[in-house]
Amino acid sequence: MGFSFVTQASCNFTRARAGLFHTPHGIVETPRFMPVGTLATVKGITPAQLKQASAQMILANTYHLHLQPGEGIIESAGGLHRFMGWDGPILTDSGGFQVFSLSELREISETGVIFRSPRDGSTIDLTPERSIQIQNSLGADVIMAFDECPPAHADRQEVKEATERTYRWLERCIQAHQRPQEQALFGIVQGGIHLDLRTEAVRKLTELNLPGYAIGGVSVGEAPELINAVVKATAPLLPANKPRYLMGVGTYREMVRAIASGIDLFDCVIPTRLGRHGAVLVGGKRINIKNAQFKQDFQPLDETCPCYACQNFSRAYLNHLVRCKEMLGYILLSIHNITELIRFTQKIRASIIGDRFTTEFSHWLKPVDF
Repeated sequence: MGFSFVTQASCNFTRARAGLFHTPHGIVETPRFMPVGTLATVKGITPAQLKQASAQMILANTYHLHLQPGEGIIESAGGLHRFMGWDGPILTDSGGFQVFSLSELREISETGVIFRSPRDGSTIDLTPERSIQIQNSLGADVIMAFDECPPAHADRQEVKEATERTYRWLERCIQAHQRPQEQALFGIVQGGIHLDLRTEAVRKLTELNLPGYAIGGVSVGEAPELINAVVKATAPLLPANKPRYLMGVGTYREMVRAIASGIDLFDCVIPTRLGRHGAVLVGGKRINIKNAQFKQDFQPLDETCPCYACQNFSRAYLNHLVRCKEMLGYILLSIHNITELIRFTQKIRASIIGDRFTTEFSHWLKPVDF
């Protein structure tokens, strides 16, 4: 099976849509939240538990896997799917975000980016061609073009230069891509908060007729209203017959508003990061399970949730585990949080198909911070 995207239903009052993204390793029902497994593992969660949480597509990171264990080892193991024991679709980030997040350890040029490894200080030369070579070796279903993600505080000229360089790097990524039938290369729309730069970037990227498109650079420090403005203006410009991916976003309100603009796919480290800090997402709210009020609360986190944590354990037990710093507590909270965000996007999908989106999710569409 190759790659295709089919829209099943659309909202009459917004641009929200429900669709099916076909990949060689299975179908992704959109809109959908994708758990992040940076180092070929979603922290603390087994592939079987991910399946139970209804995960369909997960992420891994090119840069980090290049550092450890190295793409050669993963390729020798039969590719990323076999290496990590996950038979569903996988998306790999190109390493471009590290251009942003490791700003003190890198030097950008037209050729690419030179990093100092945060592990041992060694020099790493990551070019668009090298990023694609690594991703070809990893074997994910969807691979991302190497891009430059400017920080939120960058001035217009810096953003313009980064956006134009991202396009030139994309052209090189396309030339370097050796497995187009097995791996869909997505382009990334940059442009910061400048809508004219975003519009021009979309125009140039869509002329290349890629299998899918992502909106990047919207979760790097901007206020929620700016993120919404960028997504609302950019998403509808992307081809209707291709999947649209909003990178690094996974809060309830931002996902609902992005879906209303036509976004299909999301990823974020929020569910496992919160879980590792004793926080859980329940019915759209964040609670700290370590709080004393839960010591004798023998109800599940969420009576409606089918996850392993909610079906088998009480808030009191989870409070006990986290207070004792037992590993199981963080794992159970992460399982619930992943399940919660996936279920949230499943509910949105069902509401779009049932023509109930604007009524059921109206409170999330209001301009209020998460």
